[in-house]
Amino acid sequence: MKKYIQIFIIILTLSACGQKPTEMKTPENANEKFAEFVGKKKFVEENLYPGIADEKMRPIFTKKIDQAASDFKTVAESEKPTDIKYQEKIGIGLSRFADVYMELDTEDRERVCSYFEELMNIVGLESSDGQLNKFMYGFDPN
Repeated sequence: MKKYIQIFIIILTLSACGQKPTEMKTPENANEKFAEFVGKKKFVEENLYPGIADEKMRPIFTKKIDQAASDFKTVAESEKPTDIKYQEKIGIGLSRFADVYMELDTEDRERVCSYFEELMNIVGLESSDGQLNKFMYGFDPN
């Protein structure tokens, strides 16, 4: 039985290593879009979002989102940006919220996810690989 478990783990490891990164072409206006993104006031009331629940947290959350934008820009300016590199930056960016996760109400978590979706749109990234769902709901429903 132990051998079967070891074989199963080896197969899983090999299949995970087989995920091939997709090279991405950075849009020409990406730097302009990143600058716009960083320059705008975040966590303010707009559309269905009521604004940040705790106003004193706005600069903290904003800094974390702007760091994610900087991470994305670094990948975009790299020699060979890939979907996996961007997804790694999403993971890093979301992990920055671990220390304040309990301060985020549902609307604020949704807003964090929508900011990451904006960054993904800037570079044409189609998937967070389930990370946004996991951040929002605690699991990836897919």
